[in-house]
Amino acid sequence: MSAQSTTRPVALVTGAARGIGRACALALAEAGFHLVLADREGDDHRDLLASAAEEARQAGADVVQVHGDIADLGLHAKLVQAAVTHWDRLDCLVNNAGVGVLRRGDLLAVTPESFDRCQQVNTRAVFFLSQAVALHFLRQGERDGHHRSIVNITSSNAEAVSINRGEYCVSKCASSMTTRLFALRLAEAGVGVYEVRPGVIATDMTLPAKKDYDQRIADGLAPMRRWGYPSDVANAVTVLAQGRLPYTVGQAIVVDGGLTIPRF
Repeated sequence: MSAQSTTRPVALVTGAARGIGRACALALAEAGFHLVLADREGDDHRDLLASAAEEARQAGADVVQVHGDIADLGLHAKLVQAAVTHWDRLDCLVNNAGVGVLRRGDLLAVTPESFDRCQQVNTRAVFFLSQAVALHFLRQGERDGHHRSIVNITSSNAEAVSINRGEYCVSKCASSMTTRLFALRLAEAGVGVYEVRPGVIATDMTLPAKKDYDQRIADGLAPMRRWGYPSDVANAVTVLAQGRLPYTVGQAIVVDGGLTIPRF
């Protein structure tokens, strides 16, 4: 397929089939972005991604869907190329795809398999997809006055310690550093690199601990005393993707209802 000329910005969203990624895709579509939506293989993921793509199209976006394992570095060039082939541009990366721990429990019982899984998806994939997109940004330059950006979805656990899922905390803390590294490298080129730190968000990832979180939220875990929603995170991502915080470098936007503010 030959590239179609467009003056609309194009965003790549990983883990876009459900949860935060899906909400980001829909918010960006409503904000005027065309989209490359990526998620894993498998019938369930294909159906969910197709549903997200159709909803984004109804919001006015042109959408390309790509399936694959984000931990496979060979997929990264394919994701960038999907945007270039279809629209001859890419303006935003939302590094959202992530995994939780295989089992919550004692830090002293963490397995290498669970640790490596978090590192492969939450850390290594974020770093190298950022690298691939950054190189494209530098080749492409700014177009039509649209901001170029990389937005990494990390976690409140980039700062707050949860010893029952330590490997997840380590992986998200590493991606927080990735944000700052790329932010400094790309600042002179006018590329914004940011981090959004969700707190306790109502998604499939938090569903296994819903009963526990319901009680803890009611007891004041976060001052706002409610669950966060994917749309809360998507709103922050859209602001960043549109370049509405222009004099910021490596900014971490905390979307957690006050969860990580120190209290005593």
